[in-house]
Amino acid sequence: MTQQLTPAAAWQRLQEGNARFVASDVSHPNQDASRRTALVNDQHPFAVIFGCSDSRLAAEIIFDLGLGDVFVVRTAGQVIDDAVLGSLEYSVSVLGVPLIVILGHDSCGAVTATMNAIETGDMPTGFLRDLVERITPSVLTARRAGVTDVNTTVIEHTKQTAQRLVDSSRVIADAVEGGSVAVIGVSYRLDEGNAVLVSGFGAL
Repeated sequence: MTQQLTPAAAWQRLQEGNARFVASDVSHPNQDASRRTALVNDQHPFAVIFGCSDSRLAAEIIFDLGLGDVFVVRTAGQVIDDAVLGSLEYSVSVLGVPLIVILGHDSCGAVTATMNAIETGDMPTGFLRDLVERITPSVLTARRAGVTDVNTTVIEHTKQTAQRLVDSSRVIADAVEGGSVAVIGVSYRLDEGNAVLVSGFGAL
């Protein structure tokens, strides 16, 4: 059963799918009528992917996956809020998912907006301001390390998001400590199409 995969095996499966995507040799698994029917009453995803809402970052496509393979949560700039935490805790405690992937990407608009707000002092209005405020600590951490370009800042934000998730959720932190779950940060490169591991908590 897919829910019994180790965190390392789950990551290996994602890497293999991404390699097929990069090589334009995708197999489009689990996308037929029989798979659809088999999933009517139950689901056993082997990973949860918490990524940015960017239209260029469709998790099932870049990892060559199908129905029921992964549990996907998306917000602009992969920003954590209570709904995200609840969704990720559900994936671990109810669905038994062994791997949580924090998926960032090059040229992220939310990170760029945050960098601009810090640079100019002009904060956006509405709920976009809340988004920027949640990303600001990651941008400031990158700045302290001498990082000023958006793509390297996104990598730092991905790392910080993984750290924040483990710090914020006792359910997830306990699962990582117990060895049943790993949390990893992954950066997606838009031009090449490859997903690169940038951080991790738990054994892979």
